[in-house]
Amino acid sequence: MTSIFRTAMGDAAFGRLHPELRRRFSVGLDSGELCVGRGVMDRIWHGRGPVGPLIRPFLALGGTRNILLPRTGRNIPFTIENVPYRDSYGRETVTFVRTFQLPDGPRRFDATMVHSPDRGCVLDYLGTHQHLASELRLTAEPDGSLLIRSGEHRFREGPLDLRVPDLAGADAEVRETFDEDTGRFRFRIRVRVVNRYVGPLFGYEGSFTASYASVQECGIRPGLRPVREEARA
Repeated sequence: MTSIFRTAMGDAAFGRLHPELRRRFSVGLDSGELCVGRGVMDRIWHGRGPVGPLIRPFLALGGTRNILLPRTGRNIPFTIENVPYRDSYGRETVTFVRTFQLPDGPRRFDATMVHSPDRGCVLDYLGTHQHLASELRLTAEPDGSLLIRSGEHRFREGPLDLRVPDLAGADAEVRETFDEDTGRFRFRIRVRVVNRYVGPLFGYEGSFTASYASVQECGIRPGLRPVREEARA
């Protein structure tokens, strides 16, 4: 048994990642490790121009379920908690809970990830109730960085299982690197979310250091798991 990320990428591609990225994305029940990153977002941005007023209501609505970020800012302290556990359906799951210490109070952007054998990818459930599911494709870049691109998005509630249309959806690109050239020895992350019709919607970029601990000793803290879990993968 390997981590859900290694399973999705395959051994060869996973092996091309920088060693520090390999450790971070080996977090899982097999490794027995959890990872907590602490750092600063250099900036959190929203789309400008005509798109700005259009997306603000959607960002605000998403913020009520810990999806998306309804605020912008610079030099924002944040944490990211990657903790593996088995969900109610017996699947290995890894949390990606990001907490941003914005001037008006902390904001969370929650995700929980599982491997989908049928789709051959990591499935990213967004928010506190897992109503939105996004396919994620992970690739190792020539410099050892990790590139994650989103695929199909689906809305799931009760019997509903609907593909989110392109007009309402967005393509996410996440790039994570490990910076050792400057002697800082930090992870760097850049997230960019774009609608193919109206352009850039929001994103953030910054850096953080990571610490590891035993899942068995620490467990998963209260409030980290989603309120509702979706059975479909």
